[in-house]
Amino acid sequence: MRITVLESDFIAGAPTAKALPAPSLPEVAFAGRSNVGKSSLIATLLGRKKLVRVSRTPGRTQAINLFSVRTNEGPLVLADLPGYGYAEAPLSERRKWGPLVMSYFAERPTLFLVVAIFDPRRELGDEDLMLLQMLEELQRPAIVVATKIDKIVKARRKLAVAELNQASGLRALPFSAKTGEGVDLLWQVIARSCGIVGSDETS
Repeated sequence: MRITVLESDFIAGAPTAKALPAPSLPEVAFAGRSNVGKSSLIATLLGRKKLVRVSRTPGRTQAINLFSVRTNEGPLVLADLPGYGYAEAPLSERRKWGPLVMSYFAERPTLFLVVAIFDPRRELGDEDLMLLQMLEELQRPAIVVATKIDKIVKARRKLAVAELNQASGLRALPFSAKTGEGVDLLWQVIARSCGIVGSDETS
C-alpha cells in the first residue's frame, strides 16, 4: 500500500521537553546535523515545502517542532528535532541540544521511531556517534537515512550506503529531497513502525 499524505499541519514548537503537547498519536522523530537536509527531507515527505521552514542558515531549528499528519492509512505526528554540530550557533544553544533531545527520547511514550539522518559523503563525527549511542542505550527503534544521495554519482551510491550501514550499525535508506528517491520506501518504514499499516501489507 502506497502511503499518501492527505493533510498536514504545524502543531507546536517546544524549546523544552516539558513544553511539548500531551502525547497522543504515534510520533516519528527526525534527528541529524544542522546542515544535513533534515527540514528538506520532512518537507518532501509531507509534500508541503512551505510548511517546514527550510533555512539557508543551518542551526535555525532550536526547538522540537511537531507536525500532525493524516495519511490514507492513519494519523501520526512527525517531530523535527533541533540540529546539532553547527559551529556558528551560539554556545548556549549548542549546549541545549543534548539534554533536550535526551529528555525527549527517554520520556516521550508515543515515540515509535527515530530517523537518524546522515550525509553519506561525510564520515560520521563524534556527535553523530553520540546520537546513535543515545538511541541504543535508550533502546529506541531507529533507522538511518542517507540523504542528498543525488549528489553522489550513481556508480558509487550503493557503496556509500553500504559504508554508512557499517559505520552506523543500522539499515540506511537512500533519500533525495531533490529527486524524490526514497520517499515511498521511507513512508513504508514509518507506517509499519507506527502500526498504521498491517504486517501483511506489501510495499
